[in-house]
Amino acid sequence: MTLQEAAARADALAQEGAERELAGLRAEWADELEAAARDPDFRRRAHAYRAIGQFRWRAKEELLRRGLDDESPACRGSALLSLELLSRDHPSTVNGVRSLLHTMATADDNAAVRRLAILVLKNGSPQRETIVLLEGLAGDDEADAELRRAAGGVAQQLKRRQPKR
Repeated sequence: MTLQEAAARADALAQEGAERELAGLRAEWADELEAAARDPDFRRRAHAYRAIGQFRWRAKEELLRRGLDDESPACRGSALLSLELLSRDHPSTVNGVRSLLHTMATADDNAAVRRLAILVLKNGSPQRETIVLLEGLAGDDEADAELRRAAGGVAQQLKRRQPKR
Protein backbone atom coordinates (compact mmCIF):
# COMPACT_ATOMS: atom_id res chain seq x y z
CA MET A 1 0.00 0.00 0.00
CA THR A 2 1.27 3.50 -0.82
CA LEU A 3 0.94 6.59 1.37
CA GLN A 4 -1.84 7.85 -0.92
CA GLU A 5 -3.76 4.58 -0.56
CA ALA A 6 -3.25 4.59 3.22
CA ALA A 7 -4.48 8.20 3.37
CA ALA A 8 -7.59 7.32 1.37
CA ARG A 9 -8.21 4.39 3.74
CA ALA A 10 -7.70 6.70 6.73
CA ASP A 11 -10.19 9.18 5.30
CA ALA A 12 -12.78 6.41 4.94
CA LEU A 13 -12.13 5.23 8.50
CA ALA A 14 -12.47 8.78 9.83
CA GLN A 15 -15.78 9.22 8.04
CA GLU A 16 -17.00 5.91 9.53
CA GLY A 17 -15.89 6.98 12.99
CA ALA A 18 -13.53 3.99 13.30
CA GLU A 19 -11.11 5.73 15.68
CA ARG A 20 -9.23 2.62 16.83
CA GLU A 21 -8.47 1.49 13.27
CA LEU A 22 -7.54 5.05 12.29
CA ALA A 23 -5.10 5.28 15.22
CA GLY A 24 -3.50 2.01 14.14
CA LEU A 25 -3.12 3.26 10.58
CA ARG A 26 -1.55 6.50 11.86
CA ALA A 27 0.99 4.55 13.92
CA GLU A 28 1.83 2.37 10.94
CA TRP A 29 2.37 5.31 8.57
CA ALA A 30 3.89 7.96 10.87
CA ASP A 31 7.51 7.50 9.76
CA GLU A 32 6.60 7.25 6.06
CA LEU A 33 4.56 10.45 6.24
CA GLU A 34 7.36 12.36 8.01
CA ALA A 35 9.89 11.17 5.42
CA ALA A 36 7.62 12.11 2.52
CA ALA A 37 7.10 15.61 3.95
CA ARG A 38 10.88 16.12 3.86
CA ASP A 39 11.43 14.59 0.42
CA PRO A 40 13.18 16.72 -2.22
CA ASP A 41 10.44 15.79 -4.73
CA PHE A 42 7.58 18.27 -4.39
CA ARG A 43 5.04 15.60 -5.45
CA ARG A 44 5.88 13.40 -2.47
CA ARG A 45 5.73 16.41 -0.15
CA ALA A 46 2.34 17.40 -1.59
CA HIS A 47 1.00 13.88 -1.01
CA ALA A 48 2.30 13.97 2.57
CA TYR A 49 0.69 17.33 3.35
CA ARG A 50 -2.62 16.15 1.87
CA ALA A 51 -2.41 12.90 3.85
CA ILE A 52 -2.24 14.79 7.16
CA GLY A 53 -5.81 15.97 6.65
CA GLN A 54 -7.02 12.62 5.39
CA PHE A 55 -5.56 10.96 8.50
CA ARG A 56 -7.23 13.71 10.63
CA TRP A 57 -3.81 14.01 12.25
CA ARG A 58 -3.99 17.00 14.60
CA ALA A 59 -0.60 16.17 16.07
CA LYS A 60 0.94 17.01 12.68
CA GLU A 61 -0.36 20.60 12.51
CA GLU A 62 3.19 21.93 12.91
CA LEU A 63 4.23 19.91 9.87
CA LEU A 64 1.33 21.50 7.98
CA ARG A 65 2.65 24.95 8.87
CA ARG A 66 5.87 24.00 7.12
CA GLY A 67 3.79 23.01 4.10
CA LEU A 68 2.19 26.44 4.02
CA ASP A 69 5.68 27.91 3.56
CA ASP A 70 6.81 25.36 0.95
CA GLU A 71 8.31 26.71 -2.28
CA SER A 72 5.94 24.55 -4.35
CA PRO A 73 2.39 25.81 -4.99
CA ALA A 74 1.24 22.16 -5.08
CA CYS A 75 2.59 21.62 -1.57
CA ARG A 76 1.08 24.86 -0.26
CA GLY A 77 -2.26 23.89 -1.82
CA SER A 78 -2.16 20.39 -0.32
CA ALA A 79 -1.34 21.83 3.10
CA LEU A 80 -4.26 24.26 2.76
CA LEU A 81 -6.64 21.43 1.84
CA SER A 82 -5.60 19.53 4.95
CA LEU A 83 -5.86 22.65 7.09
CA GLU A 84 -9.40 23.23 5.82
CA LEU A 85 -10.38 19.66 6.66
CA LEU A 86 -8.84 19.75 10.14
CA SER A 87 -10.39 23.13 10.95
CA ARG A 88 -14.00 22.29 10.15
CA ASP A 89 -14.75 21.53 13.80
CA HIS A 90 -11.77 23.35 15.33
CA PRO A 91 -11.46 27.07 14.51
CA SER A 92 -8.26 27.19 16.58
CA THR A 93 -6.51 25.36 13.74
CA VAL A 94 -7.12 28.38 11.47
CA ASN A 95 -6.72 30.94 14.22
CA GLY A 96 -3.18 29.68 14.89
CA VAL A 97 -2.05 30.49 11.34
CA ARG A 98 -4.41 33.37 10.55
CA SER A 99 -1.69 35.93 9.77
CA LEU A 100 0.00 33.49 7.39
CA LEU A 101 -3.35 32.80 5.71
CA HIS A 102 -3.91 36.56 5.34
CA THR A 103 -0.53 36.86 3.61
CA MET A 104 -1.23 33.89 1.37
CA ALA A 105 -4.67 35.23 0.42
CA THR A 106 -3.28 38.60 -0.59
CA ALA A 107 0.24 37.96 -1.86
CA ASP A 108 0.81 34.36 -2.96
CA ASP A 109 2.12 34.08 -6.51
CA ASN A 110 -0.35 31.31 -7.33
CA ALA A 111 -4.03 32.26 -7.81
CA ALA A 112 -5.31 28.82 -6.79
CA VAL A 113 -3.32 28.96 -3.55
CA ARG A 114 -4.74 32.43 -2.85
CA ARG A 115 -8.31 31.13 -3.32
CA LEU A 116 -7.65 28.10 -1.12
CA ALA A 117 -6.27 30.34 1.65
CA ILE A 118 -9.47 32.40 1.46
CA LEU A 119 -11.63 29.28 1.70
CA VAL A 120 -9.69 28.04 4.73
CA LEU A 121 -10.36 31.34 6.52
CA LYS A 122 -14.09 30.51 6.57
CA ASN A 123 -13.43 27.90 9.28
CA GLY A 124 -11.75 30.35 11.66
CA SER A 125 -13.31 32.67 14.17
CA PRO A 126 -15.11 35.64 12.56
CA GLN A 127 -12.48 38.27 13.36
CA ARG A 128 -12.93 41.79 12.10
CA GLU A 129 -9.50 42.08 10.45
CA THR A 130 -10.19 38.96 8.38
CA ILE A 131 -13.58 40.24 7.27
CA VAL A 132 -12.12 43.63 6.33
CA LEU A 133 -9.30 41.95 4.38
CA LEU A 134 -11.75 39.70 2.52
CA GLU A 135 -14.10 42.58 1.72
CA GLY A 136 -11.13 44.50 0.35
CA LEU A 137 -10.21 41.55 -1.89
CA ALA A 138 -13.82 41.18 -3.00
CA GLY A 139 -13.89 44.83 -4.05
CA ASP A 140 -10.53 44.82 -5.84
CA ASP A 141 -11.32 45.33 -9.53
CA GLU A 142 -7.82 44.20 -10.51
CA ALA A 143 -8.15 40.83 -8.76
CA ASP A 144 -9.23 37.63 -10.46
CA ALA A 145 -13.05 37.25 -10.64
CA GLU A 146 -13.00 33.85 -8.90
CA LEU A 147 -10.85 35.24 -6.11
CA ARG A 148 -13.20 38.21 -5.65
CA ARG A 149 -16.21 35.89 -5.53
CA ALA A 150 -14.55 33.56 -3.00
CA ALA A 151 -13.46 36.48 -0.80
CA GLY A 152 -16.93 38.04 -0.87
CA GLY A 153 -18.64 34.75 -0.04
CA VAL A 154 -16.33 33.94 2.87
CA ALA A 155 -16.63 37.50 4.22
CA GLN A 156 -20.43 37.15 4.24
CA GLN A 157 -20.24 33.75 6.01
CA LEU A 158 -17.97 35.19 8.69
CA LYS A 159 -20.22 38.24 9.17
CA ARG A 160 -23.22 35.97 9.77
CA ARG A 161 -21.26 34.11 12.45
CA GLN A 162 -20.21 37.27 14.29
CA PRO A 163 -21.82 37.67 17.69
CA LYS A 164 -24.63 40.24 17.77
CA ARG A 165 -23.75 43.44 19.62
